Amino acid sequence: MGPLAVQPAFRDPARDAQAVFRAVMDAMARPGSVQIIAPAFTPPPPLGPVGAAIALALADYETPIWLDAALARGAEIGAFLRFHTGAKLVASPEEASFALIAEPRPAPPLSAFARGTPDYPDRSTTVILQVNELTKDGWRLAGPGIAGETGFGAAPLPEDFAQQLHDNRARFPLGVDVIFAAQAAVAALPRSIRILEAR
Repeated sequence: MGPLAVQPAFRDPARDAQAVFRAVMDAMARPGSVQIIAPAFTPPPPLGPVGAAIALALADYETPIWLDAALARGAEIGAFLRFHTGAKLVASPEEASFALIAEPRPAPPLSAFARGTPDYPDRSTTVILQVNELTKDGWRLAGPGIAGETGFGAAPLPEDFAQQLHDNRARFPLGVDVIFAAQAAVAALPRSIRILEAR
């Protein structure tokens, strides 16, 4: 286990985790809005501080995590997550409660992840995508938590990601929820959101 895997993360674990949790919940409640998160620790690369902070705030020993190829390449990120959360890593996307993705473009489609069941729609995967930027350009969004419509964009993403989101919405109340982890901010698109068209 390398030194980054066992170094302290949150300075005040309870308070810092609550702050990140609130930011994520605000992002989910107001889809497309950008919430500021500024973690004061450095996880093993290529896991970014915001993605790491979200995982540490949301995951525990009962929430299996799937890592994309970039994050699973070495042992240190898995060790970091197990040390701080107790979560186990799983090999299949559909087994995961949370999926951490450092490279969105080659990532599996949203349909590869658990979408829940009619009786338990909450038994789905929350997909956390690390992105370089969040903007108000790109797509026009509508749905719960949005007054009328709003603009949203993130990069990099797969070219067909808008279609993936459309197909994900068509399965509502089943489907995955997506969290975008940028440099010092977070945004989210829950499964209930509709993409109207590109701007």
